[in-house]
Amino acid sequence: MKNVHSDSSQSDAAGYLSSDSSFYGDANDCALLEEQTLRNHDPASYWSSHAHSIQVIAATSHKIAEAVSAKPLYNPYEGHISGRQLAESVEDFLQRLPPLTTRVSVEYPWIYVANPCAGSRPTDRDGAGFTPPAEALLQEFTEKREAIEIRMKGKAKGSITRKLTPLRQGLEEKLLTLARETRFTSGKWILFPCPADVNRQWAAVAPAVVSGELGTAAKVAPNDGSGDQSPRVICVYTKDFSNLEDVKRVLARLAELGLAKKFDGGIYYKVDAFTELGINAGNEWGLKPSMYSSKELLQGKK
Repeated sequence: MKNVHSDSSQSDAAGYLSSDSSFYGDANDCALLEEQTLRNHDPASYWSSHAHSIQVIAATSHKIAEAVSAKPLYNPYEGHISGRQLAESVEDFLQRLPPLTTRVSVEYPWIYVANPCAGSRPTDRDGAGFTPPAEALLQEFTEKREAIEIRMKGKAKGSITRKLTPLRQGLEEKLLTLARETRFTSGKWILFPCPADVNRQWAAVAPAVVSGELGTAAKVAPNDGSGDQSPRVICVYTKDFSNLEDVKRVLARLAELGLAKKFDGGIYYKVDAFTELGINAGNEWGLKPSMYSSKELLQGKK
């Protein structure tokens, strides 16, 4: 199984210091709290006299969070050095961790940013109730497929495929139903910028996530040393794959930012439940790894 949001998946930054909480104000309340958080913070002078240590960042963030405890902002990456902290402006965060040059490491498996006003984000723990029964469903399908292939040995491949299609469709439906029942509903739009463009695209995504214009969180792959030929990955998360209106809303904003186009090859949306199970292109069960495509949704086909 994959780690949080590897991908194609997202770590919930194990060991983060803040506790879960929810924010129930509107967008104006959120903006006001963000302004209060940053009003007296002078990043240039601060970082000139403080090390870029997670302890310093976390301590500053907690002092500010306590000041607005009546309606606290929420950040699952608080205390995790690879994520934006509540005490940081987005500009400072982007300068501290530019994805083009930040090297991947144990401390920086991904670079994360969260919407501080969202009530929840995907975490490692989300798949706890989903994975074992989901793996049992995959095993059941595998056994049925093998029995059909043995029984139909020597038959035309098309005949076997037609026999397996309803079983495969049933498997997909069962997996998605199980994901909803276990509340493992997060998913993400996945961008593949070339290295030369990754800083620009991330600089468009990060502030839009923080301001609530996109989804619940986002992450970008750091520099893994593979050079200029391999594309990077940016994941923009939504809370619920079955909330098509919200999935479309996030896509529409990505399109406005110039990150998804109506008539090109497009970008794809993948549910975290499928990422957790290792359902990628060419998977052994013949399942489609993505749920939506930008081309399909932007052209009104769903």
